[in-house]
Amino acid sequence: MESPVVAAVQASRLAQPAWASSPYRERAQKLLRVRQLLLERADELAHIITRDNGKVLVDSLATEILPTVMAVGYYIKAARRVMKPRTARGGNLLLFNKRNRLQALPYGVVGIISPWNYPFTIPFSEVVMALLTGNGVILKVASDTLEVGQALADLFLSAGLPAGLFGYVVMPGSQAGPAFLEARVDKLFFTGSTEVGRTLMALAAPTLTPLVLELGGNDAAYVRADADLVRAANGILWSGFSNAGQSCGGAQRILVHESVYDAFVEALGSLVRNLRVGPGGEWSSDMGAMTSAKQKKTVEDQVAACIASGAIVAAKSAVPDKGHFLPAIVLTNVTSTMPVMNDEVFGPVVAIMKVGSDDEAIQIANSSPLGLTSSVWSRDHKTARELARRIHAGAILINDHLMSHGLSETPWGGFGDSGMGRTHGEAGLAEMVRIQVVVDDLMPWTTKNIWWHPYSEKVYQGLRALLRLLYGPGLGKRIGAIPKVLGVFFRYWER
Repeated sequence: MESPVVAAVQASRLAQPAWASSPYRERAQKLLRVRQLLLERADELAHIITRDNGKVLVDSLATEILPTVMAVGYYIKAARRVMKPRTARGGNLLLFNKRNRLQALPYGVVGIISPWNYPFTIPFSEVVMALLTGNGVILKVASDTLEVGQALADLFLSAGLPAGLFGYVVMPGSQAGPAFLEARVDKLFFTGSTEVGRTLMALAAPTLTPLVLELGGNDAAYVRADADLVRAANGILWSGFSNAGQSCGGAQRILVHESVYDAFVEALGSLVRNLRVGPGGEWSSDMGAMTSAKQKKTVEDQVAACIASGAIVAAKSAVPDKGHFLPAIVLTNVTSTMPVMNDEVFGPVVAIMKVGSDDEAIQIANSSPLGLTSSVWSRDHKTARELARRIHAGAILINDHLMSHGLSETPWGGFGDSGMGRTHGEAGLAEMVRIQVVVDDLMPWTTKNIWWHPYSEKVYQGLRALLRLLYGPGLGKRIGAIPKVLGVFFRYWER
């Protein structure tokens, strides 16, 4: 029996050439139709996301629906720029007769495997970028958020795309990567764990299928001595606990200068103790449930391991008795060997560590193999920008955290074990195309290039003289090379 992924890829491959050759304006109009449907169904979609994922309605609207609406217009403009052919300027005088034209071509059929933590916005932007650049798309969403996946698929299927161009498949996550690669998608975009990312790289190696991997995070936030502690506490509260902490780019390791450590712990602790945890559909809830019982248990075990090693719960919120709820937790007295400082904790937990200097903060921030995002909190913007350059992470925010995923114009992706490649921005669009160069000779009436056959010592010496003429030291030696250069120059017309 044929795999549903194979069938979807074959159907998309049949539809893709006509889609790629269609006028860009027509492709853009289809995506504008998706945006219109999204606007019409915004409330309905927010409720679906909350039901499926567990996050509160404000999170569903602010971090899933709003960014996608904003993204469509940006990508329509940016993709036109990325797809526009351009001329590459000549690099040297010798090849003055060559004109180089660069053009962006779609890969063909792109596979997208998306996660459950942001089940709408993560795949949405990738699908939009792929379609605008002329690709076909096969989408597989997480098994924990299938209602969101179906709603997302319905949006694109209702936009009047060519039959078969966009495919939506449902299957267990453990089977998805191998199935997509066996079906020979032309490129695979995966968002998920670092462990699975490594497995996909190994599976992709035999066919050299290119991958973009957005993997885990263990993000550091550095609160300097001159930071606005009120803003820092509020910003880290949001980035650490929105979506119940299930954000790969959320703040987790909070490094605080010793001079403001006690004040910051008190400020953040007060906010956490007053955070209202409850059902996502209730307006009185600030933080919703974990998406699954499995993820809840994983985080509980990680927190227990930290406490067993000496960590202290400095503050935590109240939590409902029933459901997949976890309290928001602030840990202090942490060490570098604890899970919260060493691994990704995909839940509502942040750890605060005291540091004595900028250098110490940077050293600790860079001690993790994961480097997705980070932040610096300071009133001194110049120093903060200088520190940002020293942090090994793909996105650094100053006096904010996590929200850059909502900036469609900024590339999203990490360093180290946080993945490879980029989504979002022109860098993300560039991942959707292959660059082809067309080199045109402006002297087609000549019979040969000067380095073509037949070879001789005269050809060698003429080319050697050409090096001296173009790049040699001293005006006299360069002028002296001209006779031998002329000796080979006339090869252009030699028969």
